[in-house]
Amino acid sequence: MQAVSYQRASTVSEAINLLREGGETARVLAGGTDLIVQARERKRNVDRFIDIKHIPEVMGISYNTSDGLTIGAATPLYQVYDDDDVKAHYPAIVEASSVIGGTAVQGRASLGGNLCNSSPAGDSLTAMMVLGAVAHIAGPNGERDVAVTEFFTGPGANVLASDEFVVNIQFPARAAGSGSAWQRFIPRNEMDIAVVNCGTYLAFDGDTVSDARIALGAVAATPIMAPAAAEALIGRPLTDETIAAAAAASSETATPIDDMRGSIRQRKHLAGVLTERTLRIAADRARA
Repeated sequence: MQAVSYQRASTVSEAINLLREGGETARVLAGGTDLIVQARERKRNVDRFIDIKHIPEVMGISYNTSDGLTIGAATPLYQVYDDDDVKAHYPAIVEASSVIGGTAVQGRASLGGNLCNSSPAGDSLTAMMVLGAVAHIAGPNGERDVAVTEFFTGPGANVLASDEFVVNIQFPARAAGSGSAWQRFIPRNEMDIAVVNCGTYLAFDGDTVSDARIALGAVAATPIMAPAAAEALIGRPLTDETIAAAAAASSETATPIDDMRGSIRQRKHLAGVLTERTLRIAADRARA
């Protein structure tokens, strides 16, 4: 473990100042379930932890039917997946956040931490992407919003400057006739890194798909959207044929690598399988 100092921020501006003073080796500490491990293994050069959990804006969940959902970046996952509004309107978030680590991890880990860790296989990331999530970022030059689909720049890398941090994550209100779903494939029953994960969002106008979003994790250098899969659905009824076309497009979109968790061939196949499964679940939820 590297020698580190610990500082607690109680306001957004205080956290920004501490980050700026700490420079490139200062890191925001929320749950720490990734960061502390990375520091211990010297995968990240950290000499200052800045605890943000005592900043009101980064904790808690708020929802209303006009503005949608806002989740503080450091809100523990167990609070997210147990929230009645999240369960009712954003089931893909429930499905993704409830399988990250085990119970102990979920008591500390957060959507903001998962986002900023920016793993290509990050479970909640594809769910956030298809739900149109936006990261609200604060830094010395003010505040800015970045769509989660535009947040990642490479494996473990993102758009944040060294003196910026994510305050909260905002989701638009659920549209009438829409539904979402999320699934992953892992070798074990739990607490494993996804071989592939997939988030899906569908909206209907009558029997016709009016909007579709499909995101894939662990199949590229970052989590990715599958626009060709969405194009195979939009403007058409959802049928076995259009679902098969979307699944094939997801498989083509995937550009995975071979590693110890899975082969290229397996991952491309799973991208299609999970697309089909999540489409059917999202459609059932939209129609319900």
